[in-house]
Amino acid sequence: MKNDLVSYYHQRAKEYEKIYSKPERQNDILQSAEQLQDLFRDKDIFEIACGTGFWTQFISQSARSVLATDVNLAVIEIARQKKISNPAVVFEVADLYKFNPDKKFQSVFGGFIWSHILKQDLPQFYKTLNSFVGKDGTIVLMDNRYVEGSNHPITRTDEFGNTYQVRKLEDGSTHEVLKNFATEEFLKQVLEGLGAELVFIPLNYFWILSYKPITS
Repeated sequence: MKNDLVSYYHQRAKEYEKIYSKPERQNDILQSAEQLQDLFRDKDIFEIACGTGFWTQFISQSARSVLATDVNLAVIEIARQKKISNPAVVFEVADLYKFNPDKKFQSVFGGFIWSHILKQDLPQFYKTLNSFVGKDGTIVLMDNRYVEGSNHPITRTDEFGNTYQVRKLEDGSTHEVLKNFATEEFLKQVLEGLGAELVFIPLNYFWILSYKPITS
């Protein structure tokens, strides 16, 4: 069994978007797309962990520009094939923690990356995101809520409270994947001193969080 997230998402690239075909999640997808379009309207967006560009295609409809990045070339190549009408959308391979953009953005969006961050690493994760936006910038994160029967079951919890799932890909390989699930209270607790004006939007299967960075 493998436990390398980068390797897992590289191997999963071609089947990445099948998760969004689940019938019970269709209403959440529509609601999320509308919420994100409102949040990003006429803004310059830096998207991290964009994957195959599933959410990029929605936010690009209202954003002024989107620099969509992911550490995996395999998913970026798929994203670049999407028919996105906004000419100011660029897909680029980049490591979140090593990326040094030449400008500040009005907003950062991270869809379904929060759950793959170790809980003990969250403060540094937030500080990194905060560094990408300018004055009055906004950070927007989106991820899964745990719903029995819709999510893979949790198979292990470590000493820090991080939870893991075992997933099997179409090629037959099995992977242990870090997948944390958040409550509104936990999100606010970890962001204390790092974010202000927090807005939490709970949906049935997803959640969306926006906040204004607090920088020292």
